[in-house]
Amino acid sequence: MASEPKVALIDNSLYPDLYKPVDHWRKYLAVPFQVFRAKEVQFPELSDGFTHIILTGSEASILERDEWVRQEVEFIRLAFNRGLALLGSCYGHQLLALSLLGEAHVRRCLQPEIGWIKIKALRPHEFFGHKKQFYAFSIHFDEVVDLKPPFYSLAETEICSIQAMEMKGERVWGIQFHPEINLVEARFLLQELVKRGWPHQDLFIQALKMEPRDSGVINSIITSFLKS
Repeated sequence: MASEPKVALIDNSLYPDLYKPVDHWRKYLAVPFQVFRAKEVQFPELSDGFTHIILTGSEASILERDEWVRQEVEFIRLAFNRGLALLGSCYGHQLLALSLLGEAHVRRCLQPEIGWIKIKALRPHEFFGHKKQFYAFSIHFDEVVDLKPPFYSLAETEICSIQAMEMKGERVWGIQFHPEINLVEARFLLQELVKRGWPHQDLFIQALKMEPRDSGVINSIITSFLKS
């Protein structure tokens, strides 16, 4: 782009003392950005010169439709119609599918993915540094399903066929995994979930026993997104 990107970071966290997406993303944003708290129904004015929107993950389920979620869906549709670049991670990925495809395209996972997972690229893509496979942190209980044109899947795992998606001809991408959460941050999050007694303790404890593996694709993802 000719001018410097201006990013709106939509923080979808419910408990920012536990899950800290702003801290996770700010390490990779060397451009001007502003944070908006979705749960507090804070969304950017699209006339304020924003060029790129990042939708973070959340402790919420995509199947829950509180008022702030309904308003975020409307915001996403407006931003898309204005031609802004959109990138969603995990819950944000699912929000893009809900907003631009409909509620039939999100569901509860048949099997959650918690920990550091191996992801297979379905085609060479600059988002993944043209890697055929890579590792990243994942923690999700919901997923995107049954994509239809102009959306198509970019990556998959054995139990999740839409680990990343792209909208053909548009600047819209979703990633189910969390490349923005580094090894230390991921372990902290899992440990806090265990300490606070969140449901699915066995899955978090099992993930903490895994070998942490991160291929660093966040760098190519954020570079490709911001130059779009």
